[in-house]
This record gives sequence, structure tokens and C-alpha cells, in this order.
Amino acid sequence: MGTVTNSLKGAFRIGQTVSVLGRAGVNWVRGDRPPAPRLLRQTFESLGATYIKLGQFIASSPTFFPKEYVEEFQYCLDRTPSLPFSVIRKIIRDELGRPIEDVYSDIDPVALASASIAQVHAAKLVTGEDVVIKVQKPGVENILLTDLNFLYLSAKILETLAPKLSWTSLSGIVEEIQRTMLEECDFIKEANNLKVFREFLHNTHNEDATVPRVYESCSTRRILTMERFHGVPLTDLESIRGYARDPERTLITAMNTWFSSLTQCEFFHADVHAGNLMVLKDGRVGFIDFGIVGRIRPDTWQAVSDFISTVMVGNFEGMADAMIRIGITHQKVQVAELAADLRRLYQQMDTMVPDEVPYQAEQAEDDVNNILMDMVRIGEGHGLHFPREFALLLKQFLYFDRYVHILAPEMDVFMDERLNMLH
Repeated sequence: MGTVTNSLKGAFRIGQTVSVLGRAGVNWVRGDRPPAPRLLRQTFESLGATYIKLGQFIASSPTFFPKEYVEEFQYCLDRTPSLPFSVIRKIIRDELGRPIEDVYSDIDPVALASASIAQVHAAKLVTGEDVVIKVQKPGVENILLTDLNFLYLSAKILETLAPKLSWTSLSGIVEEIQRTMLEECDFIKEANNLKVFREFLHNTHNEDATVPRVYESCSTRRILTMERFHGVPLTDLESIRGYARDPERTLITAMNTWFSSLTQCEFFHADVHAGNLMVLKDGRVGFIDFGIVGRIRPDTWQAVSDFISTVMVGNFEGMADAMIRIGITHQKVQVAELAADLRRLYQQMDTMVPDEVPYQAEQAEDDVNNILMDMVRIGEGHGLHFPREFALLLKQFLYFDRYVHILAPEMDVFMDERLNMLH
């Protein structure tokens, strides 16, 4: 009976998806709705968890999607209304398999945060420790599987109808999305990520950064109980000054920790937005939320490292060579021609933004975004397709670039000797 019920739910879900996407398409053709990228983003947000996550995937994948879609999906927020506490309480009780009062002396019924996959509540263990409980919302995994199977089938059909699309491997992109999303639904994997990163900090004698401790006795695949951090986001300069005497040094600690994880940890934190990097009351940097991590092969990282080094000195042939090693191609790429296009891009940038124009933080961030997307576009024009991990890396660099503008606007990221970007 359960299988039949799930099949019916799946059929209904697919019907709902087709209906909403169909209406969006008709409205778009009529021309009585916003431009296509915004319309698609709004449609995704109305379809719920899977499509919100898909929108965020688009936002972080300039190597896969057109620039206007990458920019629009930056607004695809993963904030949803909280479920009633009675629902959350039942999930916690079912997962624990014992009375809640045996584990927690108190749980705040008002959620600290609510996203499409989970919501978070502050609590206190019976042993006195302050914790947060991350609780997976009911039915999320089934919805993800149903939606993603539908998208995978659609991608395969599109690739059959339009053979040129098979090179971009739409179905491969959907498979990658499915893998990352389902990993986010497994809190045991996230708990293991936290433990691995804690071990990395210990092995590198890093006492200036930390991650929450996991309480395994009250964590399962669907609930994760972690130490609660008290602090402020890395972008809150005024509050940071109350916890750290030197905000610039705090930022350098965060960046060096992340850079060293690229070579000394089995993964890197792949979502270092301000909500996931905190300055704690004791001045340490707290990394939280390890649901999304990236893994990069040593040879790819060496090519990325070479790419950064050549950007620093303006070596366009070196940049072109590194891009070819990072990318995937079915054809021979001419280094000299790619280098010439990169040089033209830089010359255009110098013309567009003269030295005498005053610095504006928001504009600078847009410029970096645009530069990276232009570089990707140029690479693709030469037959290169870049792996998603490269996009994830670029996105984290963009986040850190933002933090530099806020906390240390005078700092030269490429020349500052305190930063170990390539080690």
C-alpha cells in the first residue's frame, strides 16, 4: 500500500511541476511577465525545496549556466516558513526512540532558522550544554527524489531531441545536483564532515578556528544535535570589534584556514557565506553548516593554484595553460589564441574602470563576478567545459573577496604575506 501511495504522490508531484512550469512558459510566450531569468527564478521558488536548491545550484555554477541566470538566481533564498513545533517535536521523539525529556531539558519552540530541507531550534541538554538541533522536514527526501527523477528524464529527452545539448550533459548536471542534494539530507554525513574538519584543525595546530561539536548520542540521519555557537556573522564589523581587537587578523585566520583545507583536508567548506562564518565571543572563527562540501583532485588544485599565481602577475599564457588543465575538452585548444582573448578581456577592464574612479565595494564585487564569468565564457568559446568544483571554488573566492572589502579594504589579497593562498 505504501508503494502505491508514494507512486500516487510522485505522480501528483510531477503533475504539479509540469503544470507550474507550463503556466510559466505560456505567460512568458505571451510577454506579460518579467524577463525569463526572473520568471524562472520565481517559478522555482513557488515549486519548493528541490527547485530552490536547483536555483542555488544555478547561482553557484557560472561554468554551466548563462550569466543572466547565474546573476538572477543569486536571489533564490532558501528561507521557508517554520513548521509547527508539534511536528518538529514528534520528529525528534521518533528519531531519538526515547522520551525527549531524557535528552533535552529545554527546546525553544521558536525556530532559529527554517530552510527548505531543515529547520534549527536552540536547546539545552539535560547535562547543561547549549546546543542546536537541526531537524529534517518530513517528506523532503521523497520530494527531492521524485522531482530529480523527473528532471533527469526530461534532460535525457532534451539531449535526444537536441544532440548538441549532450555535450553540456544536462543529465550529468542533474545527477550531480541529485548527489549533492541527497548528501544534504543525510545528517550522519554532515556530522562526519564536522568531525573530519575538527581533526584537520587539530592536525594543523589551528587553535584560532573551530567547528561545533557533534553530540552523536542524540543525532541520527534526520536530526543533528550540535554545540551552539554564540557570536556574530563575519560581515558584522561593528559587533566583531567587541569580540576581536583586530578584525583584519580575524579575516586572515578564516581565509588561511579555508585555503589550507584545500590541500590538507579531504574536502573544503563549499558555502562560506556570512551566515556560515562566525566570530565567536572568544575571538575564534567558527565554521558552521557542513552540508555542502567540495572535493578537488590534487592535479586540479595544482592547476587552480597555477591559475591564481598567473592572475597575480598578469601572465596570460600561464592563465590559458592553467585553464586548459582545469577544463574538460573534446578538441585541441590553442594556448596562444586563448591567451590573446584573456589579454583583450583585461585591456577592456582597464578601459572600463580607470584608476581615478573612486572605489565602491558593491561595484567591486559585481566586477569580480563579471570577470570570472567572462573568463569562463572565453574558455567555453575555445571548447573548454569546467568541472563544478571549479565553480564552487570560484564562489568561495568571491565570498572572501566580499569580506576583504568590508573588514580590510586596504588589504591586497594577492600580495599580503600573512595570507597563505597557495600553500
